Amino acid sequence: MASKTFGNDGEYDSKWYSLGPFNPVEGELMPEYGGYVIKIISEGLSGDDGNLYKYYLSTDPESNQNVEGANSFTFEYTFRLFDKPGSVSHIYPFINKDVVSVKIHTFDFDSDGMVRIVSLAKKHEKVLVSADNKWLSSLHLIEEIEKNTSLDIQLIKINPIKDNNVVFYITNQYGKLLPFFTSPIGGVKKFKYEIGVKPHKEKQ
Repeated sequence: MASKTFGNDGEYDSKWYSLGPFNPVEGELMPEYGGYVIKIISEGLSGDDGNLYKYYLSTDPESNQNVEGANSFTFEYTFRLFDKPGSVSHIYPFINKDVVSVKIHTFDFDSDGMVRIVSLAKKHEKVLVSADNKWLSSLHLIEEIEKNTSLDIQLIKINPIKDNNVVFYITNQYGKLLPFFTSPIGGVKKFKYEIGVKPHKEKQ
């Protein structure tokens, strides 16, 4: 197991650091996720300054080259909202065939905008968001047409609050964490409009 500790020395500020290489079969075989899974754990050892970082899965240690057929996911996000009001961030949780409801949890959102769900069955379903230093959860039922697809959770920035860090995770009806994929499985789903057509009957 590879590991690396980053100190408060600025050596890697705004720079990439490569871990690996890793052979896919070194990961844990998890058929429910379609293959082998390699886990990356990032843990803050001290401080609360909200370090920001990015991950990129690459075939080359010196440049970002996509790994064909690969995807990445997490079970909980701690991230910083864009500062610009009106900006939209997206989170894509996968809903398998056994999910009948989801509970969306937010922490320290500072009421800094709005969150909504877009899917095949939901046009813009509102999600409750937390206030400063508070947890809040929102329960949402899953329809049959939404199973085996990814929801599009949209976080819309409204207030001009700078450097707002939030925590976000989703559980199913059993309290089990659901994965958020970087690339939504099956692509981004849009609301499916139902158009009713009534036959026209001419007067005799």
